Amino acid sequence: MADPRGFLKVRDRELPPNRPVEVRLRDWKDVHAHREAGEPFLGGRLGEQAGRCMDCGIPFCHQGCPLGNFIPEWNDLVRRDQWEDAVDRMYATNNFPELTGRVCPAPCESACVLGISQPPVTIKNIELSIADEAFARGLTPQVPARLTGTTIAVVGSGPAGLAAAQQLTRVGHTVVVYERDDAIGGLLRYGIPDFKLEKHIIDKRLEQMQAEGTRFRPGVEVGKDITWDALRRRFDAVVVATGATVPRELPLPGRDLRGVHYAMDFLTPANKASKGEPVKGAPTAEGKHVVVIGGGDTGSDCVGTALRQGAASVTTLAIGKKPPVDRPANQPWPTDPILFEVSTSHEEGGERTYLASTVEFLDDTAGAVVGLRVAETEYLPNGRREPMAGTEHVIRADLVLIAMGFTGPETDAITAQSGVELSERGLVRRGDDFATNLPGVFVAGDAGRGQSLIVWAIAEGRACAAAVDSHLRGSTELPAPVGPRTVALRG
Repeated sequence: MADPRGFLKVRDRELPPNRPVEVRLRDWKDVHAHREAGEPFLGGRLGEQAGRCMDCGIPFCHQGCPLGNFIPEWNDLVRRDQWEDAVDRMYATNNFPELTGRVCPAPCESACVLGISQPPVTIKNIELSIADEAFARGLTPQVPARLTGTTIAVVGSGPAGLAAAQQLTRVGHTVVVYERDDAIGGLLRYGIPDFKLEKHIIDKRLEQMQAEGTRFRPGVEVGKDITWDALRRRFDAVVVATGATVPRELPLPGRDLRGVHYAMDFLTPANKASKGEPVKGAPTAEGKHVVVIGGGDTGSDCVGTALRQGAASVTTLAIGKKPPVDRPANQPWPTDPILFEVSTSHEEGGERTYLASTVEFLDDTAGAVVGLRVAETEYLPNGRREPMAGTEHVIRADLVLIAMGFTGPETDAITAQSGVELSERGLVRRGDDFATNLPGVFVAGDAGRGQSLIVWAIAEGRACAAAVDSHLRGSTELPAPVGPRTVALRG
C-alpha cells in the first residue's frame, strides 16, 4: 500500500522544467525537458511525488479517466522503485501511455482526492515516466503466438483505430489499418505539432505494433481508392475509426477572402514542413499579423506554430468569458473544472482576448484579408451570445485561423457506398456494442462519439475491439473499459 503519510511529508507538487522560451522557439522539439529513462527525476524525487498518492479506498482518479487506469497501484510501485510491475499495471489498461502522458489534459488529476486540500498528484507525469521507462527497458507486452484465421479492417489510424487494431492483433486476428494520409497516425501525426508530440514517439509505437503483426496501409483512402462495400466483402469485420474531421464553420461576410483558413489547413502543412517535407502553397505566418479564432487546444497549437514561423503578432479571440483561475462553486470536486490555463504556447507570446465576437472579415479590395471587425460578446437572457452594439472595433490580420473545433466525421462516401445510418448529430449511429446497422461493421472514437479526448478514443478503441472479437468468436477475453450506459449516451 501507499505511504499513509506521504502527502503530509511532501506537500509541494513538482514537475520537470520546460525548456526556456527563447530556446524552444528556435526549433520544433518538445517544449518539456523530460526525464531521460534510467536517470533520476528532479534529483531522485519522482518517488516522492508518486508517494503523495493516498491510495484512496475509492480512487476518484479512476472516475476522471475512462480507461480505468490503476493509478494508485502504479504510483506506489514507482515509489517503491518497482518499475517492471508498474509497467505491467499501466499496460493492463492503456495501450499508449507514451501518448496520453504527453497530450492528454489529465482529467484524472482534477478528480484526485488530494486536490481537495492540496495540489493533486502529478499523475500524468508519473504515467509518462513509466511509459518512457518501459520503452527504454524493452518492457513492451508480449503477444500470444496464435492466429484465428479471421481478418479485420480498421479505417483510420488515430488513437481509437490504433487501440482497436492492437487489441485485435493480440488475440490472433489479422488486422489491416487503412489511412488516407501518407503516414500512419491520424491527427496525432499531422494535427499535433512536434513541440507537443515529437513524431519519433509515434514511430516507436508503430514499429512495436508491426512486430506484433498489425499491418498498415497508408496512402489508401477508403471510399475513393477502395469502396466501403468492397472493403466489407474483403474482410470479416470493419472498424470505422475515421475521427471527427469536419471543422466548425464561421459563416460571416468575407469568409472566402484569401488568408482565412481552417486551423488544420495551417497546422497540417506546418507539421510536414517542420520535418523538411516540401509543401507548396501552404499558408504561413512568417511576418504576418495572425488572429486565431478559438481558445482551445487547437487554437493554442496555432499560436505556438505561428510564433515558430516568425509571425509579427499573434492574437487569440475567444467568444466566451475568461474562465476563473480557481475551481468555481458550480463545478465541485471531483468534476473536471473549466479553468483559465496558460499553455506552453501561450507562455511563448501572443495576446488572448475574451468576450470577442467576430462580426466580419475585412478585405484589401483585392480579395485578401486585412483585418477583422470584432465586438464585445453580450449574453442574452435566453442564453444566446450576440455581438454587443456599439462595441465594434477593427483588429489587423493578414492570416486568420478558425480553430473552433469539429462537428463530426466525413460521411458522404460511407453513407453512399454502404448505407450506414447516421445519428441526428451526423455521427455514425451505433448500439451499446459499437455495432452499426451493417452486419460486421463497428465504429469507435470520434466518428461515433463526436470530438473528444485521446483517453476516450483509446478507451473506445479497446471496448470496440472486445465487441468485434465477441462478434467473430462468440466471446472475448479482451477487457472493455467503456460501459454500455456510457456508450448509450453518445450518437
